[in-house]
Amino acid sequence: MTSPIYAIGDIHGQLDMLRDALNKIELDGGPDARVVFLGDYVDRGPDSRGVLDLLIEGKREGRNWVMLLGNHDRMFSYFMCDYPVHDAHLLVGYHWFHERLGGIQTMESYGISVSDQDRLYEVHARAVETVPQDHVAFLRDLPLYHREDELLFVHAGIRPGVELADQSEEDLVWIRQEFLANARSYPWLVVHGHTPVQTAEHYGNRVNLDAGAGYGRLLATAVFEGRKCWLLTEAGRVPLEPSPV
Repeated sequence: MTSPIYAIGDIHGQLDMLRDALNKIELDGGPDARVVFLGDYVDRGPDSRGVLDLLIEGKREGRNWVMLLGNHDRMFSYFMCDYPVHDAHLLVGYHWFHERLGGIQTMESYGISVSDQDRLYEVHARAVETVPQDHVAFLRDLPLYHREDELLFVHAGIRPGVELADQSEEDLVWIRQEFLANARSYPWLVVHGHTPVQTAEHYGNRVNLDAGAGYGRLLATAVFEGRKCWLLTEAGRVPLEPSPV
C-alpha cells in the first residue's frame, strides 16, 4: 500500500487556517503524517510571524514536514539581507510593501509599522532589530522542490521541456503562464500553489492547491496516495479528480 503524503497550499499568514489544516491531517493520518508545505507562508494575512513560529517549532520537534520556498517567502528573505534586495521579477512600480503584495502585513505581525513617510532603510533597521534570527535562517534555507515517487512538489511550477536539475529558481518560485498553459504529461504529477484559484483544481498533469487563503478563502489541504488525490474537509476525504478537458 502506498503511504499517504499530505500537502498544504499557500498559507499567507493565516495561522488559524494552518492549525485547522494540521488538525485535519492528524485526524486522517496521525501525528507522524508526512506533510509538504508549498510555500508562501507570509504576507497578506494577519499572522505571518505566528505561521513561521509554528513551522520552525515543528522543524525543531522533528516533525515529518518538508517546507518549500515561495516567492513571498523569498521577498521577505531578500528584504532581511544586510542590504535589502528588490526582487527583479516584480513589475516595474511594485515592491514588497506594495498594497497588493502584503509585506506591510508581515511587518505588522512583528509589531513593525510601515508608512509612506518611512524610508526603506528605517524599516529595514527596525526589522533587523525585531525579526528573530531563526526566522531569517529558516527562510534562507528553504528548498525549492521536493520529489517523492510519482509526485513533484514545487511552489509555482516548472518550465516545460527543461530537466528538473536545470530548472531555475526564478521559474520554480515565479512561473505562471508557460507552466499553466502546458497540457502535456510530466514524469510526475506536479503539485503546486502560487496562482490563486477559487478552489483546488486537478488538471491531469498538475494539481493547484492555492485556493486563495491569502484573500480570505480556504486553505487547501490534500492527501496523495500515488497519483490519487483527495481534499481534506470537515467531512473527511473528498476525491479531487482531473477536470474534464
